[in-house]
Amino acid sequence: MKAGVIGATGYAGAELVRLLSGHSRVDDLVLSSVSFEGGKIEEVYPHFIGRVSAPLVKGEAVVSEADVVFSALPHGVGEQFAKTCVEKGKPFIDLSADFRFGEDEAAFRKWYGKDYVYPELRKYSVYGLPELNREKIKGARGQGSVIIGNPGCYPTGASLGCFPALAKGIAAGAIIVDAASGISGGGREPSRQFHYPECADSISPYKIGSHRHTPEIARNFAAMAALEGRGSPPVIFTPHLAPMNRGILSTIYIPLTAEYASVVNVEVKTSGLRALYADFYKNEPFVRVLPPGVIAATNRVRNSNYCDISVHTDHSGSTLIVISAIDNMVKGAAGQAIQNMNLIFGFEEKTALEAIPALF
Repeated sequence: MKAGVIGATGYAGAELVRLLSGHSRVDDLVLSSVSFEGGKIEEVYPHFIGRVSAPLVKGEAVVSEADVVFSALPHGVGEQFAKTCVEKGKPFIDLSADFRFGEDEAAFRKWYGKDYVYPELRKYSVYGLPELNREKIKGARGQGSVIIGNPGCYPTGASLGCFPALAKGIAAGAIIVDAASGISGGGREPSRQFHYPECADSISPYKIGSHRHTPEIARNFAAMAALEGRGSPPVIFTPHLAPMNRGILSTIYIPLTAEYASVVNVEVKTSGLRALYADFYKNEPFVRVLPPGVIAATNRVRNSNYCDISVHTDHSGSTLIVISAIDNMVKGAAGQAIQNMNLIFGFEEKTALEAIPALF
């Protein structure tokens, strides 16, 4: 099978190339880049010398030649490629926000300042969080053309950290998500905010109360709660920029229902909540609920598709505190996209994603 990546020289695009080059079912890659068109991927990223050698062609050539197309383009610019893929019956897996909101164009316009170019494409799209929509993703290919709206990085960590609590109905109020991301989340193009002297040796919040991943998190919470016919609590989301290359650490505060809050023994309560999470995720290949005494941290998921989750409570036992850690470039972007490809084509879901996280 030939896999194509449009936008292959951005951080997420290059990570797709890295992971796809080790995929047992991918025989060849076709890559495009507007910035480096006419060159080769190994000239932009010498990491690939001796492993991947591919010319950087036009996006149209990728769509023409590939059996599956990944788009790592900025928001609002990839719909024409998606349309062509639909017409050709080729899966299109989009890492931008263009297909994360389904037919809710108003929400996309409000938070991203753009209109849909081809609104009709949303009837082919599936939100690509496997832990939530696995069967829809697997079934989409059999229905013909399919577009996957790959989730955002912050929403992935936040949603997986809250899914069991929402599905089991133990959340009783507004959920607070404080999350810190590595600098690679800002993309490859430099800006003052991500300039080394501005962000080194410092952690700082940004876009407080207005980050555009907020509605995506809220939509996921609603979908997760609705699985058991429950309403979704509101979310308060604050992102932070952390002085590291990779990773997202989310600290999530979930007020507990009276049933859980009334349990007096906090240690017993925490153990029970941890068991609830472990049982909920027991069949998920990339979600690891950590044992007592082990706290989720970004350095333990680096370069991997894992989401690590540790479960805690506050001293009074009234609030569940969940820590989730992902690599924003893998489970938060390229790895999750390949996980979706594996599901669409009926490959083993873990193919090309089984590497043990880097130790340091």
